[in-house]
Amino acid sequence: MRTYAQWMDAYGESHQNPQNQMIHKICVPLIMMSVFGMLWAIPIPWASSPISLWVNWATIGAALGLAFYFSLNVVMALGMIVQIAVMLGVVHAFERFGVLLPASVGVFVLAWIGQFYGHKIEGKKPSFFDDLAFLLIGPLWVQRFLYARIGIKA
Repeated sequence: MRTYAQWMDAYGESHQNPQNQMIHKICVPLIMMSVFGMLWAIPIPWASSPISLWVNWATIGAALGLAFYFSLNVVMALGMIVQIAVMLGVVHAFERFGVLLPASVGVFVLAWIGQFYGHKIEGKKPSFFDDLAFLLIGPLWVQRFLYARIGIKA
């Protein structure tokens, strides 16, 4: 398995253009949030249980993703806990307003259009075409920029 540094280097190879980087800093978190929203919308067998509010396909997926992040870099994973908590909070709000699935699908489609436009600018194909694991690496790559902005080295 690649190390955190190896993943960041490999992901960065197809994300050199400043415009593409900015697009990714916006669209990657939106895609992740929208995936959580679509997962949240999938009915769960224990839906009548009191735990169903926060134990659902989205939170299970988030926990699995966080396990992967912790295996790569603990400091980065701690930041991802915060990002994911905010995303799940927004998803929960979408559900309460009755727009969970349409909002999630709409954000997903628009953010992917942005991503592919960024790669058109870059002139390189998206990393996940080579390895689907890059779909989980993109959020860490964005987190690294956030950390650098506030002076955290990871």
